[in-house]
Amino acid sequence: MATPDKHLQPAPYAELPRLRRVLSLWDLILYGIVAVTPSAPVTVFGLALVMSRGHAVDTILVAMVAMVLTGFSYGRMAALYPAAGSAYTYVGRGLNPHLGFLAGWAMLLDYVVIPLFCVIYGSLSIQRLFPHVPFVFWSAFIAGAITYLNLRGIRSTARTNQVLVSFMFLVLIAFIILSIRYIIGQQGWSGLFTVMPFYNPQTFRVGSLATATSFAALTYLGFDSVTTLAEDVHNPRQNILRATVLVCAFTGVFGGLLVYLAQIAWPDYSTFRNIETAFMDVTRRVGGAGLFQAMAVLLVIANIGAGLTGQVGAARLLFGMGRDGALPRQIFSYLDPKRNTPTLNIWIIGVLAFVGAQFMSYELTAEILNFGAFLGFIGVNVATVWQFYVTGQPGRRKNFLTDALVPGLGALFCLMIWLGLAAPAKIAGGIWFVIGLTHSAIRTRGFRNRPSMIDFSES
Repeated sequence: MATPDKHLQPAPYAELPRLRRVLSLWDLILYGIVAVTPSAPVTVFGLALVMSRGHAVDTILVAMVAMVLTGFSYGRMAALYPAAGSAYTYVGRGLNPHLGFLAGWAMLLDYVVIPLFCVIYGSLSIQRLFPHVPFVFWSAFIAGAITYLNLRGIRSTARTNQVLVSFMFLVLIAFIILSIRYIIGQQGWSGLFTVMPFYNPQTFRVGSLATATSFAALTYLGFDSVTTLAEDVHNPRQNILRATVLVCAFTGVFGGLLVYLAQIAWPDYSTFRNIETAFMDVTRRVGGAGLFQAMAVLLVIANIGAGLTGQVGAARLLFGMGRDGALPRQIFSYLDPKRNTPTLNIWIIGVLAFVGAQFMSYELTAEILNFGAFLGFIGVNVATVWQFYVTGQPGRRKNFLTDALVPGLGALFCLMIWLGLAAPAKIAGGIWFVIGLTHSAIRTRGFRNRPSMIDFSES
């Protein structure tokens, strides 16, 4: 984590270590879709629908605007700083290393909470198949399975991810086809084309839509992983930007279509059996038990896979912080001598995921994820304005539209979404943020020295 001062400045491109550029634009887009997962809108559908008073599709589309603008900023910053860390790197190098540390601290919260979120939602999903088995059993089973597999050193491969995404698309495309058939059978062709999911004058409230959008923005988390491949892609200055924007746009359009059809197929959102897994009720209505069971399996597998990645990423970040003295070395820097893995950290994350699942709601956990993520998004947009418009780049003229207006609007939209988060999420995230701020102030002697740098390459 302790990084020489020269590493905080943009290195000339020729001096950066280079990897073989073998990835195309479409490779990047596929990678981004895998990271976001096409099933992401399914996890937010029910609560977004209730919170927005029947306008869930609007929450997906409004969040898409913020994410497309932010994706534009990510792509431009990735061309300057092709390094691990993403928002952390861009804020630390593009604005200030102390702000960068705080962005990294916020990202660390996301890494720790992701396994918890996966345990909660995976347990809720499998409980729909086996309703008589208590939640505590399924949460123990999923948290235990994730921890066991990571202790054994088993990690998902690219081939496994491709198979999983292919299965997701098959199930979701089946849902689209069957829901269209159901709607036509119930309402005729005219039922497919209605403005009610976008605007119902009897229930539309701007405040409700803003709050729901702050929750539904969870759909897009993970799109920034595209920027970590900046050194592997042909023409990175253009393709990273294109890929991040297109991944956000695809997620919004495809997710908007899923939510639009689900709203039409089940217009009365007050009658769902379980609001957290409401989309599964819609799949049963339009496709019967077979589609319902396929969706449940999809969600369980997806959350176990994401939990595996999230847990090992968090464990390795904690190991890096322990190794460099930012956390107690005796605990966090321990490596199992046989498997060379930070087993104590894996156990810590696994136990936190299980215990947290018993006390924290799915909604609160999701919004805590958004707390850290959107702070990072705001920082990246501001860093883009600073780097390209305020200080400028050698050899190019400043452009108000692309250098200031677009990232400025991205920062504004992300700030509005962040402000719309529920109070409990702000309190929990605020406490974490204050801990990080205090930690940084102590270690840097009142911000006079450069902060310890979190090595996100560990994850």
